[in-house]
Amino acid sequence: MTVVPINSLDLSRSEISWFSALCSDDYQFLSIPDGKLRSSWDHCSAIVKNAERQGFRNILCPSSYQVGQDTLSFVAACAPITSKINLLAAVRCGEMQPIMLARTIATLDHMLKGRLTINIISSDFPGQKEDSNYRYQRSREVVEILKQAWTREEINYQGKIYEFSGLTTDPAKTYQIGGPLLYFGGYSPAALELCGQHCDVYLMWPEKIEQLKERMIAVNDVAQKYNRNLDYGLRVHVIVRDTEREAKEYAEFIASKIDDEYGRKIRERALDSTSLGVANQSKNREIADEFGYIEPNLWTGVGRARSGCGAALVGSTDQVLTKIEQYKSIGIKSFIFSGYPHMNECSHFGEKVMPLLKTCALPKEYNRVPANNPSTPLGRGERK
Repeated sequence: MTVVPINSLDLSRSEISWFSALCSDDYQFLSIPDGKLRSSWDHCSAIVKNAERQGFRNILCPSSYQVGQDTLSFVAACAPITSKINLLAAVRCGEMQPIMLARTIATLDHMLKGRLTINIISSDFPGQKEDSNYRYQRSREVVEILKQAWTREEINYQGKIYEFSGLTTDPAKTYQIGGPLLYFGGYSPAALELCGQHCDVYLMWPEKIEQLKERMIAVNDVAQKYNRNLDYGLRVHVIVRDTEREAKEYAEFIASKIDDEYGRKIRERALDSTSLGVANQSKNREIADEFGYIEPNLWTGVGRARSGCGAALVGSTDQVLTKIEQYKSIGIKSFIFSGYPHMNECSHFGEKVMPLLKTCALPKEYNRVPANNPSTPLGRGERK
């Protein structure tokens, strides 16, 4: 029995995703920069290709100004080097004029033949601080404009920030029916309102299972106002080995050189460093035991040297599978895993855990991906 109604209740399989460290978040020893693991096209695209080989169904391509690559450019370059894996592109709303963003996403979706998913981001722009309510209003308007672009013949929109009238949607029609799935994470009331009304998958960072249930109930309460059910996802790091002892020893190894002052600087340079979600990840470290665990096999040590997702599943193959099953039992259908270094841990998880999981790609389960090239202006539709 799931905690709340979910959109894909009858789906027995899960979307299992990996992470490509565009945001310069790849280390052998946490907080110790390693030039071989820099955010470069060669390194990050190799992670994507390895994730596809290992059978992952999607991969998060994050957005960060600090030593980061441009997400949409990166995703475009991945189109010709991949054929099966979906790409979850993080889009910071407002960085690009919404109409042009709609066209860019449509172009990418056609390049990928429906393998594009979108992670909606509402955090500050580099060098700017804006009111949270304004940022979420902007994100709401961007999402509503995108949906008009993907589902209507014209864009006619009157918002507090954006106004458009009588604009054709031909260049913005996506490969997928109704546009890519929208993934979203955020804990503030404004964030829950946006997600509950417009997004498809609510992403959470790792906490105790009881706290995850509370998050799901809170966003479902909003979704029900709009007669909607969502799906739910968990973004979490992972260290899986043959035995629990080996996994815990590796966790200690990658944390053995952390400079806590430098780790603080890494956290503070992130554009989401003051968010409620990040604050909750910090609280996890405060309540953890002396070894950094807040519940069996959930280790918070990662958060000492990074912002955002700050905990990892640590254990044997059976223990990691057990945790995944516990999350699935409350209604979590989408998982975004990562580990340090990302290439190596992708292979560990791929070899030890992926063969034991039933996986799916959510866009196909949502019937978003057409069987053939669609009759859109960018596909096989009439040229006007």
